[in-house]
Amino acid sequence: MPGQRSPPVWSPANVTQWEAPTFGAAARFRVGATALLFVVAATGNLALMASVCGVRSRRHSASRLRPLMVSLASADLMMTFVVMPLDVVWNATVQWYGGDALCKLLSFLKLLAMYASASALVVIGLDRHRAIVRPLRALSARWRNRRMLALAWSLSLLLAAPQLFVFGAVEAGEVGDDFTQCATHATFSVRWQETLYNMFHFSTLYAIPLLVMSCCYGHIMLHINNTNKMLATRETHSPSSFTFDGISKARMNTLKMTVVIVLSFVVCWTPYYLLGVWYWFQPEVVDFTPEYIHHSLFLFGNLNTCCDPLIYGFYTPSFRADLAACCRADRREPAAVRCRGAAVAGADQTARLATEANRSCRPSSSPAPCFR
Repeated sequence: MPGQRSPPVWSPANVTQWEAPTFGAAARFRVGATALLFVVAATGNLALMASVCGVRSRRHSASRLRPLMVSLASADLMMTFVVMPLDVVWNATVQWYGGDALCKLLSFLKLLAMYASASALVVIGLDRHRAIVRPLRALSARWRNRRMLALAWSLSLLLAAPQLFVFGAVEAGEVGDDFTQCATHATFSVRWQETLYNMFHFSTLYAIPLLVMSCCYGHIMLHINNTNKMLATRETHSPSSFTFDGISKARMNTLKMTVVIVLSFVVCWTPYYLLGVWYWFQPEVVDFTPEYIHHSLFLFGNLNTCCDPLIYGFYTPSFRADLAACCRADRREPAAVRCRGAAVAGADQTARLATEANRSCRPSSSPAPCFR
């Protein structure tokens, strides 16, 4: 729970074991770092959403991948505008001031955002598997992806719904009469029930998506390896149309991008979940684990929200072109105004000089010729 030494995702069931949290140096660092990540994630994911939905993207990018990236960016924006501000305010105020209804709602939205992000990566992995292993079925990919995304968001809503009943605003009398936290107190009668609840979410939120993505990309690598062996026995091969493994360059570039996105998900979230599993089975670990480790691992997990638009921009030229166009647009109008002003001034100066020259060349009593 934010603001105290606790497991990364879900709060302990027994409120009497809590210690009064303080807004110490580690919590202050977490607040500042989360605020910085919020700025980076909001800017990057809003730019990604605008680019994917823009005219340039519709013209250059694969139409089947656009809805998938929109879904991933939407989940990241939910993480950005729900989880990060909640974490900043909760750590700064130490205790919960939002009331019972807001506690339930934000706990639900937080888990929904995490489920939506993980399920979007699963759908992307399934799409890349179908695009590379079975490319002849690409005609139905657009509608299939939409159905998978609808199913993914529906499952995310369903799996996050228990948060509305599990969490609530709890008064901790042992800490202070006016001390309130948003926690799972009194929801579980014994500790193993809470551990089972946490392990269920760990499995559906991290372990199962990771297994599905590993199977998809593992099969893709195996298919590419087999294609390499087949092409090695052939004499005719067009390097201008295909890469070394027989996969089109556009699909190979998209595959690289999605693999890196999945790797960033694994790298950023694995330490966070491992610490949570360790705590669920050995609660005493919280007594000797430094507080800054919990804060750092949570920040490292939030870093994944910032990585997705950066990875997409690295592998997508149209995204970089859109950003460059936006930067140029900020300077284009003042420059045009300056150019128009300079042109008008130059025209006035030319007209004035011509008028003076004409005046000086009027006939006079002097026989001297007029040179222009």
